[in-house]
Amino acid sequence: MLTPAGVMFILLAVCCLLSGASWAATLGGLGESETMLGPEQFGGVANFSTFLLDRSSGKLFLGARDAIVAVDTNNLNRPPRTINWDVPEDKRKSCRAKGKTEVDCNNYIRLLEFLGDGRIYVCGTYAFDPQCAFLDLATFSLEKGEDGAVKMETGKGKCPFEPSQHYTAVMAGGILYTAATSNFLGTLFDISRATGTEQERIRTERSIHWLSDPEFVSSAFIEQAEDSNPTGDDDKIYFFFTEVAKEYDLYTKVKVPRVARVCKSDVGGMKTLQRRWTTFLKAQLVCEDKASGQRYNILTDVFTTQHTLGDPSSTHFYGLFTSQWEREQLSAVCVFSLSDISKVMDGPFKELKKTCENWINPEPVPSPRPGQCLNNALKAEGFESSLKLPDKVLTFMRDHPLMENSVNAAPLLVRRGITYTKLAVTFTGSEEKRRGAVLHLGTDRGELHRVAVVDQNTTLLQEIPVFTAQEPVNNILLHKGQALVGSPLSLARIQAEGCALYASCEVCARARGLGCVWSTKEEACRLSSVEPGPGDFVEDALKRCDSGEGRCSPSTRELRVSLGLRLLLPCIQVSPRPCSWEHPPDRYTRQHHSDLEVTVTQDSLGTYICTCQEAGPGIRDPSPCRTAAFHLTLEGPSAGGTVASGGGRHVLAIYILCFTAGALIGVFLYYFMTRRRSIGRQGRRLPDNSLSSEKGRDLLGSSATPQSPSSDSLLSEAFPLTEKRNGTTTTTTTTTLLSNQGNGHHSNSYGGNLMHNSNSNPSNGHGNAVYANSNCNMSSGGLKLSGEILSADMLDGRTGERERGRPEGGERESGEGDEEDEGLGDGIAEGMKGLEEELATFPMFKSPAPLAQCEESSI
Repeated sequence: MLTPAGVMFILLAVCCLLSGASWAATLGGLGESETMLGPEQFGGVANFSTFLLDRSSGKLFLGARDAIVAVDTNNLNRPPRTINWDVPEDKRKSCRAKGKTEVDCNNYIRLLEFLGDGRIYVCGTYAFDPQCAFLDLATFSLEKGEDGAVKMETGKGKCPFEPSQHYTAVMAGGILYTAATSNFLGTLFDISRATGTEQERIRTERSIHWLSDPEFVSSAFIEQAEDSNPTGDDDKIYFFFTEVAKEYDLYTKVKVPRVARVCKSDVGGMKTLQRRWTTFLKAQLVCEDKASGQRYNILTDVFTTQHTLGDPSSTHFYGLFTSQWEREQLSAVCVFSLSDISKVMDGPFKELKKTCENWINPEPVPSPRPGQCLNNALKAEGFESSLKLPDKVLTFMRDHPLMENSVNAAPLLVRRGITYTKLAVTFTGSEEKRRGAVLHLGTDRGELHRVAVVDQNTTLLQEIPVFTAQEPVNNILLHKGQALVGSPLSLARIQAEGCALYASCEVCARARGLGCVWSTKEEACRLSSVEPGPGDFVEDALKRCDSGEGRCSPSTRELRVSLGLRLLLPCIQVSPRPCSWEHPPDRYTRQHHSDLEVTVTQDSLGTYICTCQEAGPGIRDPSPCRTAAFHLTLEGPSAGGTVASGGGRHVLAIYILCFTAGALIGVFLYYFMTRRRSIGRQGRRLPDNSLSSEKGRDLLGSSATPQSPSSDSLLSEAFPLTEKRNGTTTTTTTTTLLSNQGNGHHSNSYGGNLMHNSNSNPSNGHGNAVYANSNCNMSSGGLKLSGEILSADMLDGRTGERERGRPEGGERESGEGDEEDEGLGDGIAEGMKGLEEELATFPMFKSPAPLAQCEESSI
């Protein structure tokens, strides 16, 4: 039976939890707007993985779990239309009997493709037995057979068995080409022509030299223009994936990104390579910064676009990469041209055969050249079909699918501490004269980043929180100047083009290369018809802003600090080239990538200047650019208290203080009620051993859990309190994620981090923060919680405004927490003293505050 003390304890804990959770919820996402569709609007339909857009009508079709959803992107206020396509219960039982989980035994729609006859070809995993159906656009329903059930055909080779398997597909001339697993265990992989006549359905050879444990990423159909194709070359389909390289003999598996090509008219060989590709060639993609030697070898996404609309030869592939060898989060963007890929495919073949000791001499290349597509010259020689190719050509092709040369590119963008998941690209200026490109990058934490690329210069413009941090961006489609951004649970429509996107003078100045100019009269960013002049036009545009700074001449920020504080001074890295710091000679400094960690001592006071080497791909002599400057001055011991009163991070301290105070009050009230009841029992002459036993059990149960598990998770070193996020932002947003582990479940899959996107800093144009360590004291109980990490905007008394979700009454004066427990009786003070001694033995209260996670931002 609950005592009054127990009830009070529970109420206090619940109130604190609800207040903290509601505060966190108000800060995430875009807020309620017609540009956003969430789980409520979708009626519980979730796990969106596939997007298909009808650009003529603006209808967007989404493949989800057990459903297909249609959304009118022109008016998101209209309720979405839904078709349910689930799995019968007997089929689900059979799936579970094979060892699969309940979640996996659903029908995840992984393929949506237009057929051109008013229908959509739909394929789903269907409880690990892939099936395909036809969706009639006129009636928005799945076609049914004579028995009234959905008319289905096998989806093996067209759709993966498992919802999480890597997969890609593309429609070319009404024929489906796929790259997917082809067996239940997920151990066989095929790139195949999946539809059409039975004789034309061909696939790759089952050989590790052809495909070695691949992770398929993307595919593209490149159709030759008749007026610009004098040789009569065949149309081609390109596949992008990452696989384990068999050409490297190392102690570990080395993954490499590949591009593979097949020809549309390929129907296989007559004897050799029957029902197999005779034109399958693959080459390695190399995204490497030659100056540092850093190579990015894991391909995660590819965006295909034409630099000149209507000209297939101008096709470029923008690849999103990460690194197999880096432990931290890392993302890079490289761009490859179709012409460079074609040159490699027409080059020498790599010889993979070897003897016991040495590589053998490469085989002579037979004629006609293996792997080439049909053209007018081959047809004139009598090779009207791949069925007529000689066996010696097909045998060479079977044994030599890999090209000797690789397709090389230097990274346009490198970001550390951030994982990009999707990429889309828009261009500015006319087709005759491109001014630059804008990269739209989705993150694994529900954000959309915009990066300007002008000539060899890359500039981060915006970091926009779109979804909650639990919803990674898994789709980005560009349509009529807007970006349709999707996650597994939600859909957002965001303006993607125009200078009006950049709401501050500094950000508009950084977009000067895109043709944007800040209008002081309108206080808005507008498109200018005047071309930028020679020299550093971004520097000139920044100087016209109120800050009076230039891109490479930031003003020095004065930071008032106290001895013992740990600071992380940020420095935006604008290219893959390194950054260096000038600072007072002190051994308590350490560089984390481009940022600098400083422990404040008497010797560490002074000026700190960060200089980065600025250069784009292919430039050998980078020019130095001063990126950040700070000056540390000593303040009194009260500096920590002054810092604690500003900004948004004091809310976390208040949250911990409130929860801890509730726990302590509940524990002591329960203790005194138990003691009073024990005294009453003693007055009724109960046996001493019974009293002692009861008292021992009560005290053990109270003192063994001084705080709830959720408080423990906030103080544990396993969950850092703060993560620094670098970059420029025009939306002023603070997002807080609090992980409650009290019930054994994770409400936040990212470990309970508190993520702070600070306000745009006029000193350097980037929303960076400087972090320091401070203490949150409860003087009445003597309980000291170490681990608050604070931003530089708070050090000098400034606080950044939040655009959304700022709780009313959020500001508290420094020291308020010290007065909360005043007025307790002497008996409570005695009890708190005892509890303080016991809590002091807990390692979580002894450990130093975790340092802010270091992140490098390099462009």
